[in-house]
Amino acid sequence: MASPEINKIEHLNADKLRAAERRENLTIFALSLPALIAVFVVIVIPVGWLFSLSFLDSSGQLSLVNYQKMIEYKSYARVFKTTFNVSILTTLLCILIGYPLAYFLSQIPRRYVGFFMLTVLLPFWTSLLVRTYAWLVMLQRNGLINNFAIDLGLWDTPLKLAHNLNGTLIGMVHIMLPFLILPLYAAMRRIDPHALQAAANLGATPVQAFWQIFVPLSLPGVVAGSLIVFVLCLGFYVTPAVLGGGRVILVSMQITAILEDQFNWGAASALGVVLLVLTFAALFLASRFLKLDEVMFGKR
Repeated sequence: MASPEINKIEHLNADKLRAAERRENLTIFALSLPALIAVFVVIVIPVGWLFSLSFLDSSGQLSLVNYQKMIEYKSYARVFKTTFNVSILTTLLCILIGYPLAYFLSQIPRRYVGFFMLTVLLPFWTSLLVRTYAWLVMLQRNGLINNFAIDLGLWDTPLKLAHNLNGTLIGMVHIMLPFLILPLYAAMRRIDPHALQAAANLGATPVQAFWQIFVPLSLPGVVAGSLIVFVLCLGFYVTPAVLGGGRVILVSMQITAILEDQFNWGAASALGVVLLVLTFAALFLASRFLKLDEVMFGKR
């Protein structure tokens, strides 16, 4: 049996350990307190304010009229459908274009990566509005692309490349492409080249090694970049407004139109709330079907 002195010492050690644990927890809380305050001020308060405004009618009374209008009028359903269609198409095009480019960057020697990475980072160094209007100049009926193609004999009459869905997708893919390439390139750089060499030693062809080894290991970058692009596209405004020419109406443009024409903060807030809920629902479904925790973090 343990002596009373030993029990007393163990009890004192346990008290000291608990006190040290409390001090450590308080220190961690104190260090994270500024970040928690920032999250509360920047995210929680605006979202809460948005929710509260969505339940107010034009006279400031509590009402569900803003949500009833979205159910009654089919124009709202068309706006949400267009928003998600544009976001999904932009994400898919970014994957089709960005994956080969990221693979190329990951395979060349590091001393050349900086030069080619400039083509990816260049959009970050110019104004969003400048890039959008540059595409408008190139895509319009008398723009550079149509004139150049007609001179080469590729087509006889100018194509409608602007003020429609085609122009919107071209501009948005150009702007969103870096947000997919950067995390995808980082994921590809982390892939151990010895894994591909081991596959080759076991008799796998380069194509088999690419599809069975490289592609699965690069999926975390694909998923991370796709989610970033998709979420950013849902709330995008400038490029669809300029290159869409009023024919491609997204939720962000509808919110602006409601505020400018009707000055109805309740209706605009209700649109924002529904878009936020649909975004979280889409991310939740993606996490369920794609098993994001396993793909991105390797959890089982």
